[in-house]
Amino acid sequence: MNVIPCSIKTLKGLYDISGVEVGQHLYWQIGGLQIHAQVLITSWVVIAILLGSVIIAVRNPQTIPTNGQNFFEYVLEFIQDLSKTQIGEEYGPWVPFIGTMFLFIFVSNWSGALLPWKIIKLPHGELAAPTNDINTTVALALPTSVAYFYAGLRKKGLGYFGKYIQPTPILLPINILEDFTKPLSLSFRLFGNILADELVVVVLVSLVPSVVPIPVMFLGLFTSGIQALIFATLAAAYIGESMEGHH
Repeated sequence: MNVIPCSIKTLKGLYDISGVEVGQHLYWQIGGLQIHAQVLITSWVVIAILLGSVIIAVRNPQTIPTNGQNFFEYVLEFIQDLSKTQIGEEYGPWVPFIGTMFLFIFVSNWSGALLPWKIIKLPHGELAAPTNDINTTVALALPTSVAYFYAGLRKKGLGYFGKYIQPTPILLPINILEDFTKPLSLSFRLFGNILADELVVVVLVSLVPSVVPIPVMFLGLFTSGIQALIFATLAAAYIGESMEGHH
């Protein structure tokens, strides 16, 4: 098998996916660049929510923690436990990365159900959760790929590439393609689940606007949290796998 052309084709396919559009979209033209405005606007809102919440909760740390400080300490401990479980004893440097991924995806997913994006009128398209757009999920998946390659090379040097011929050199093509398809699966899993959840709610609201959509919205909040956990867990697992050199 000719592995390198296959790998290049996979990466090109992932790049092309970032141009997939569902419905109409608002774009900003800045110089020679076409910027996807809807994703930027909603992402900025999510980032502002995260930064604002942290600043308010921990701006004045107390020896006896306040409720807000307690909550964020619990979140930090949860992310540390998740990272340690998947990565091992060398998890410390990766806590900020895994935590950023988890919190951004979690708040982005929940924003699609809790924030009234639809009341903000745009010239084209409408606002929705950032993770409802394939551009966002690809942008989250690619740094994850860079992270696990970096972790493996930093730990083992060029010996990291020896894992591609384990347990037998016959599996070299499959092992290479596995690493290049990981960001593809991360992107589509998150994008597909969030898009499907929002579409189901929109359809039910249009058909039965009173009571039926409410349980579905609560179910959507639950699944949105699970999707954030799955993404963060897989990202940490990939990093731990690259450092340990086993599958």
